[in-house]
Amino acid sequence: MSEDPGQAEVRHARPEDLPRVVELITEHAAYEKAAPPAPGLTDRLAALLFGSEPPRLRCFVAVLPDGTLAGYATCAPELSTWDGTEYLHMDCLYLAEPSRGHGLGPLLMAAIRTEARTLGLPELQWQTPAWNEDAIRFYDRLGATSKEKRRYTLPAEA
Repeated sequence: MSEDPGQAEVRHARPEDLPRVVELITEHAAYEKAAPPAPGLTDRLAALLFGSEPPRLRCFVAVLPDGTLAGYATCAPELSTWDGTEYLHMDCLYLAEPSRGHGLGPLLMAAIRTEARTLGLPELQWQTPAWNEDAIRFYDRLGATSKEKRRYTLPAEA
């Protein structure tokens, strides 16, 4: 990538961005060796991002000077029982492989931090796979701290 990240734009996703965001989500799932998204993701995301005010989910996109969407980050307000407060949970941050290492990640993180401040939330929280050493180094450089936990999922239906 030869583009200057200073000329890149990070903004809230728009409805017309969703097809490319879903492509990036599919790449992200493959990168993390996860199953691909289920069919209909575009419609489900549209409802979460644009179907209510305020939206349940927020999505930021990194847009290169040529208009290419190079990455995305999603977040949503959540609660901490232990702290008795809300925080902004960053669910995903992903950059297409050619766009990594050029300053776009910090731009996406800055947008997420600004969103937290705008919402009056005191902190961000997120997870990354233990094997993703590049992401861990990136987050450490930002000054983030980590906690060792395992993430579990369980279907609501037996």
